[in-house]
Amino acid sequence: MPAKPRPATTPAEALSSMDSLIATHLLGQQEMAQRLGLNVTDLLCFACVLKAGENLLTAGDLAEHAHVTTGAMTGILNRLERGGFITRRPDPSDRRRVRVAAVPAAVTRVEALYGPYYARLNTLFADYSAAEIAVLNDWFTRTTGLALEYIEELRGQDARDAQGGGRGK
Repeated sequence: MPAKPRPATTPAEALSSMDSLIATHLLGQQEMAQRLGLNVTDLLCFACVLKAGENLLTAGDLAEHAHVTTGAMTGILNRLERGGFITRRPDPSDRRRVRVAAVPAAVTRVEALYGPYYARLNTLFADYSAAEIAVLNDWFTRTTGLALEYIEELRGQDARDAQGGGRGK
């Protein structure tokens, strides 16, 4: 599909639009989590389980993805298991570890909730050319990497500050 004319914009306007998108999506994630009886962190962890598919994650893998401690992950997994979202399976290569699997009925619930929204997003993507989709995907991917790097930088700064090595200490 050929590219449609798009209104001219500035980087500042694009940044403002991005801020609005992020705020709206945070609100949306809270709404989705609430409708599923979860908090946003638990929903994030369940999304990681879904994304992993048949490549079942360990609790440690999930803790790393969600940037929480393994102790916090235990509570998250307990809530997800009680809510019927996940089951824990013994790791075939190490019986001391467990792997986390999604419960099919929970997958169905989540797909029913998110399906109409993703259908609308796919309709929106259909309005863009293949080249524009490539730019969007590149931007999403690079921005995600940038955000993760900045989060790690902030957490490293917090760790240094907690050890008394921050500025002004």
